[in-house]
Amino acid sequence: MTKNLDRIQHLLPLGYLYLIILGIIKESLFFYQLDINILKYSSIMDVLISPIADLTSQPIILGAVFFMFLLAIILQSVLSKNSEKKWVQKILRNQTTTNTLSKEEIKSRIADMFIVFFITALSTFFFGLGIGTGHKLVKKIQNNTLSYDHKIQFESDKNEDVHLIDSNSSYFFYLSKGNKNIKIAPVGSVKYMELIHNKKLQPTK
Repeated sequence: MTKNLDRIQHLLPLGYLYLIILGIIKESLFFYQLDINILKYSSIMDVLISPIADLTSQPIILGAVFFMFLLAIILQSVLSKNSEKKWVQKILRNQTTTNTLSKEEIKSRIADMFIVFFITALSTFFFGLGIGTGHKLVKKIQNNTLSYDHKIQFESDKNEDVHLIDSNSSYFFYLSKGNKNIKIAPVGSVKYMELIHNKKLQPTK
């Protein structure tokens, strides 16, 4: 157990660095389809919190991550308890090895398998999210099917009904109603933003 905890502690910084890289790639893939170099408009803080924001954006995503961790723990427990059975040895044994694997070796190999699986799953998620959401937005802009569900009130007292694409600590990215050109407004120029017709807050019938 102590060895596993030490290993996890060593892997956590590398894991978070990997998440940051995936977050940068995801944002770049999304905004590239809109002809925007997002890195020019992002601060260090935006880059650091981007992967966490993506993972927590929807409960189903966070639930999937938790499920993968739980599955790995259950799998490790089941296989280690049956470590001497042939089917377990066949699944986890190196093809060039004829020796029986110990419980510790089984746990180590399961951990390695989980790391590879987790890296692959996260990469697929971030790449798919960046490409898929960007493509979907481009299609909506081309077909004029966007929903303008935000109202921006500027410091100049001008207000606009907009489709909010994204925002970070420094800028809002949006499209104004009747205009297909993407606008980028500094946060300091906006007095407030209002969500129009919030469905979750509408009275039930």
